[in-house]
Order: sequence, then structure tokens, then C-alpha cells
Amino acid sequence: MQRDDALVLTPEENTPVLHEPPAVIRALAAEAGIAINGNAPWDIQVLDEDVYRLILTKGSLGFGEAYMDGMWECERLDQLFHRLLSSKADEKIDSWARLQLLGEILRHRLFNLQSSQRAFQVGEQHYDIGNDVFEAMLDPTMSYSCGFWHNAAGLRDAQQKKLDLICRKLELKSGERVLEIGCGWGGLARYAAEHYGVEVVGITVSKEQQHFAQARCAGLPVSIELMDYRDLGEQFDKVVSVGMFEHVGPKNYAVYFDTVHRALKDDGLFLLHTIGNAVTSPKTDAWIDKYIFPNGKLPSAREMASAVEGRFLIEDWHNFGSDYDHTLMAWWENFELAWPFLEAKYGKRFYRMWKYYLQSCAGYFRSRQGQLWQLVLSKPERDDVYRSVR
Repeated sequence: MQRDDALVLTPEENTPVLHEPPAVIRALAAEAGIAINGNAPWDIQVLDEDVYRLILTKGSLGFGEAYMDGMWECERLDQLFHRLLSSKADEKIDSWARLQLLGEILRHRLFNLQSSQRAFQVGEQHYDIGNDVFEAMLDPTMSYSCGFWHNAAGLRDAQQKKLDLICRKLELKSGERVLEIGCGWGGLARYAAEHYGVEVVGITVSKEQQHFAQARCAGLPVSIELMDYRDLGEQFDKVVSVGMFEHVGPKNYAVYFDTVHRALKDDGLFLLHTIGNAVTSPKTDAWIDKYIFPNGKLPSAREMASAVEGRFLIEDWHNFGSDYDHTLMAWWENFELAWPFLEAKYGKRFYRMWKYYLQSCAGYFRSRQGQLWQLVLSKPERDDVYRSVR
């Protein structure tokens, strides 16, 4: 990760400009209960009036880049985005930047952005930025997905409850072979092997994750492979995928579920843990796509159900999207505390990018546009009756 401080304004320049914003922006902010240069923690402090041009011409991408470049400030980005997304301001902002919006829609419609040739890009750009960032931000299990906060004492407890919930939903039994598609830094693989006596094969598209997971699972019946899910050829008793389906893309849903179908024994279970969008969308947020998760695409419930139909039966569909808000804010608190030890390596622009990412996503889930789903799926051939677990 290369430092880049050149475009971030210095503290001496952090004085709001007093020029009147365009009427459309002022009205949109007011509709969301936001004031330009107001006193509430969710209000926007404009430091460079060129931010208005960027919003009107580049939509959400321009809004995010302007924040990274220090052109505006906000004390509580999570509260700002909760208000913006609850009022559907994101849709209206993107409608102004019509060429940008049309380009995003056509890009998703015309190209397979999650093809096997592109599969490793998200690993290289996001997951390989540096294990030090993730070690500082995440809990000791290194779980980079939503925790389960029901009766949880904190982030670590919420993540351990999530790991155990997954194992119980899968009805893991000692001696079973489990496939984990998108194994991250090996937290679930290690937990399942240690606490449930299973053998785990985990796959990832991140070299950094592979090396880290291999080290932390040493001595356990766990194998971590660097590979794309489309290259799988073995069969397993159980299959699990946590926080990876967001990288599959609608053009590949059929291939993905067909691959899992072949990999799962007839009497097995498949648990799919994924972020979901409240409505079907033809695009991905342009800022998230460029700076955080390249080629990602969040599924809707309709897209998921359509892809599953004819391949699996839905045994259980559990939504705990509100827990992602708590998880993201806990990650932000950890990152903020660790920043003095990371600053020299990553620089101010990375700090602003990461803050914007975590807190805007917290607002996304708080607005309920964002959902978190755990589906338990089985083949029609399975005889055992499944009992939902919570």
C-alpha cells in the first residue's frame, strides 16, 4: 500500500466555505434532515465548493472522492449516510450524473465482471492491502463478516457466537469433511476443526489470507487453497460460504450454485452467509466498486431465490442485518485506536477512505437498505428433516 497525502487538505484549511450550494443539493440535504455547514454531527462542512460540481457530475463516486481529498467534513459519517439512504438521496444523486449512472449499468449488463479471469482482482486490491490493518480492526478470530450480536458482550463475543451459530446450523459432526468457499483468514475453519472435530478445506483468492490462514491452522485437519470456486472438483459432507457471495455476480449465480450442488453430498447441508440489498439493483455503488470491492455485486432476495430454485431447497432464511451496523462501528473503533501505529505506513488519504468505507456502510445497514442473510440449503434428495437454529 503506497502512501498518498498529496490531495488531502491541511488542518489550517479546514474552514467551511460560505458559498450557497446549488438549490438541488440544498433541497436534497434538507429532505434528509441535513444542513450544509450546520451544527449537527451529521451535517456536512464544505471546505471546497468544487464538491458540488463533483456530486452533480460524478454522483456517489464524486461525493466519496471529494471526502477522501478533504473537500468536505462530517463529524458522524454513519449518521449522515443513515439519513441520506433512508431518504433515498443516493438514487437522486446518481440520477443527476446520468452518464456515470448509465455507464455503470451498461458495464454490469454487458460484461461478466466476476469472470474467472477477474476472480483474483478483489484479493489483490482489498484483502492483500496488509494484514496489519485487518489484525488491528477485527476481533481475534479475524472474522471479516457480520457478527451475531444477540446477547453478545462485544465484538469478539459476537463473532464467536456467529461462528458457533454457523456450525450448529450445519449440524457438524466429528469426522465430516467441510468445504469453505472464501475462507478469509481461517477463523471459521479453525473454530470448526477445534470445536466440532471436522476436516476443513478452505479456498480463497487472496495470497495474504492463504498464508495467514495456513499458519493459524497449523496442526489442525485444515487445508487452505488459493483457487477460484469454479475449479472445485471434490465432494464434501457440508459446504459453507461466509461473505464471499457478494463477489460472485448475477451472471455467475447459476455456475456458482451448480458448483456447490456438485460439491455437496446428497444428504449434506450448505450454509450461505451474504450481504443482501433490499431491492434488485442493476449496478454497484461506484465508489465502493472503485476503492473497496472491485467487481462486487450485492444480490437481492429475488435474485437469490431465482438462482436457488431447481437446485436446492431453502431450509432456513435468517436475517440479522441490523447486526452489521454494530459490527462495522466496532471495526471503526478498533481501527481508530490503532491508527497511530498504522499512519506512517498508510497515510491520511487511506485513513479517510477507510473511515468513509466503514461508516457509510454502517449507515447503509442502519437505513435497512442493507440486509444480512444466512440461508441453509439442501438437495431435494436429503431425507433428514431440518430444524432451524437460532
